[in-house]
Amino acid sequence: MEQDDADDALTELRERRPGPSELLQVAAGTGLAAYAVWALLLQPGFRRVPLRLQVPYVGASVRQVEHVLSLLRGRSGKLVDLGSGDGRIVLAAHRRGLRPAVGYELNPWLVGLARFYAWRAGCAGSVCYHRKDLWKVSLRDCHNVSVFLAPSVLPLLEGKLQAELPEGARVVSGRFPLPTWQPVAVVGEGLDRVWAYDIHSGGPAGQAAPAPSSALVPRAPDPQAG
Repeated sequence: MEQDDADDALTELRERRPGPSELLQVAAGTGLAAYAVWALLLQPGFRRVPLRLQVPYVGASVRQVEHVLSLLRGRSGKLVDLGSGDGRIVLAAHRRGLRPAVGYELNPWLVGLARFYAWRAGCAGSVCYHRKDLWKVSLRDCHNVSVFLAPSVLPLLEGKLQAELPEGARVVSGRFPLPTWQPVAVVGEGLDRVWAYDIHSGGPAGQAAPAPSSALVPRAPDPQAG
């Protein structure tokens, strides 16, 4: 994604008008004014997170979730969603057979909302949501990782993924690509675009490289191409 594309995507995120259900989720994501005061002024753990590593909550759309699952089709093993928000990707992945499915989210309001959705879906005992800083989570036993994070944190995330993920793992990044890795597959357009990266032993640990399975999901055409 070129810088202009990233800027356009960020502008679209800011200007998009949320529907009623999204307003409820944003209310939980922000925690209302009381949570903002508590998190920023009273909670030492949150204050220790550098501002550039704090990621604003924007829930994944239905299409984005479907694109993530399409890039994980046919895979098995543990799935981890870093910055899991209201838990929709974790819940959908569990339903598609990726187990265990685990979400890590620092915002307690969103963790509570995710657990409520899992309970309502009859999956309360089957999926896990933890209130934990994603930078402190070990990924050494994870074979599938989903991330919907801001561009500012993705360069640092590459280092963590490179250091911890085992061979054969797949990383799926929504809205924004990992800045230096080469994807094996891309689906969707605009804010719905999702990138997949595979971990192989042919290069540095965590470096993405093409895999035979990538042919199952063709790369979407580049709208900038003439």
